[in-house]
Amino acid sequence: MANQPVLLAIGAHYDDCIYGIPGIMLKAIAKNYRVVILSLIGDYSNWPPVRGRDRELVEQTILLSREYGAEMQFLDLASHQYVVDEQTKRKVSEAVHAVKPDIAFHLWEYDHHNDHTVASQLSKIALRGGGRVINEDRFKTPSRIYQYDNGPGHTIGFEPDTFVDVTEHWDRAIAWLGRLMAIMQNREYDPEQPGGAERNKEILARYRGNTCGVQFAEALWSARKRPVEIL
Repeated sequence: MANQPVLLAIGAHYDDCIYGIPGIMLKAIAKNYRVVILSLIGDYSNWPPVRGRDRELVEQTILLSREYGAEMQFLDLASHQYVVDEQTKRKVSEAVHAVKPDIAFHLWEYDHHNDHTVASQLSKIALRGGGRVINEDRFKTPSRIYQYDNGPGHTIGFEPDTFVDVTEHWDRAIAWLGRLMAIMQNREYDPEQPGGAERNKEILARYRGNTCGVQFAEALWSARKRPVEIL
């Protein structure tokens, strides 16, 4: 659609963005944004929980995301088998260039999980300097870039400076995450029996909401500080 704003969310794994900012993505979809999720890891053949079902995980994640209004894209990287080098910088930069985002989100770089750390570094390079990586003068650098956390079990030292009220979209956001976890675990989704990911996300979203005075919120760190008119 011409002149449709574009939101790009980048994560390492199939679930990073859907855990980190599902409410923000649904809020953008409701405002007629094109929402694209880029997962750098698309090869799950070395991950024991889905061994033998790795392609199914990717395919079902794409279909589920489409149901919620988002486009899920995967690169061909594998967990713990990728680093920041010329090849991976080019792959991510080319993917960003194809999407041409107006606003972008990527993982906080300080994390206990190496995949998250590397993905954050690659995202930062691609979003800010991708045009130089691929030698493309028409590269569109997003005007707003935010980093999101992946929960207390992973993220280190995340101090957000931006909060987004996602209360209106909370039910769909937590169902999206729950259905995704059910796909990964190869079971039926039961909203009355939330798994660990949903419970942790709800605790985090309520905490962020309490911080800014709403029921549920998602928190970000803004890479580019902007003046805010408060009077």
